[in-house]
Amino acid sequence: MTRESQVNSIETNNFLYPEDVMIPQAPPEFKSGFVGIVGRPNVGKSTLMNRLVGQKIAITSPIAQTTRNRLRGILTTPAAQIIFVDTPGIHKPHHQLGEVLVQNAKAAIESVDLILFVVDASTVCGGGDRYVAELLNKSQTPVILGLNKTDQQPPESADKIDESYTQLASTNNWKIVKFSAITGEELPQLQDLLIEKLETGPYYYPPDLVTDQPERFIMGELIREQILLLTREEVPHSVAIAIDQVEETPSITRVLATINVERDSQKGILIGKGGLMLKTIGSSAREQIQKLIAGKVYLELFVKVQPKWRHSRIRLADLGYRIEQ
Repeated sequence: MTRESQVNSIETNNFLYPEDVMIPQAPPEFKSGFVGIVGRPNVGKSTLMNRLVGQKIAITSPIAQTTRNRLRGILTTPAAQIIFVDTPGIHKPHHQLGEVLVQNAKAAIESVDLILFVVDASTVCGGGDRYVAELLNKSQTPVILGLNKTDQQPPESADKIDESYTQLASTNNWKIVKFSAITGEELPQLQDLLIEKLETGPYYYPPDLVTDQPERFIMGELIREQILLLTREEVPHSVAIAIDQVEETPSITRVLATINVERDSQKGILIGKGGLMLKTIGSSAREQIQKLIAGKVYLELFVKVQPKWRHSRIRLADLGYRIEQ
């Protein structure tokens, strides 16, 4: 996807801007560009983007493969505008959904100006990291190796861990930077390095915009996040959220959403005894959506069984999972 098509794909809603809003002209020496955040699942890519942008636009959880769509977060400073592209974790896929996620992550490598390859610095470099490194080597896109989770490094093995990634970086002639997305340690230095590596360019988005994702999409992700946090391991990866209706009034926003699962047993887990689990999910998600829109929300959730939806390209497309170009 070219820069122009990425920007032109924006939809108009509460997060996005109407066509008549002017994008200012960038001052001399202003830098801009697209930075792809790439890595294995669960290395903290979404947490990092949220921290850099200064607002929660991507869901996070301890469960791997949380991110399913290629998300874009926008950071604008007096010196630059960085469009972060948060990608699904690169892993060995086990179903059609996994294939779509990995293909979209790989496509992002070729559609950005700079890659931030994020690894988990709380453990030594592994085969998954080397696999991602091999993919990046096939691209002409410049790469920075980012060591995240430095706050979680065991003191007794920190030198060994650092050395394993130093070898990976030197082998590929990559610059390396250490930081913690959780604590914010060294993130200003990371931001400065990213800006340094970008070329001069225009504003691609209005300076006050933090994401180009539709509000409905983020509502669905906030619901899915609560399911990831509250239910058993067998449920989260089998869940897809469809926002069926959003009705806004001056006093309240009513949201109707369907939680799609693959099996009746998963539906039972989500509903819970006496509907308690679904009520808990709905209450927690409603609080997050209220923060998103800064207003009162009524949220109604339904659960629907869609057998083997992750294996069906048609059902995946209906639920918003398509291979991006």
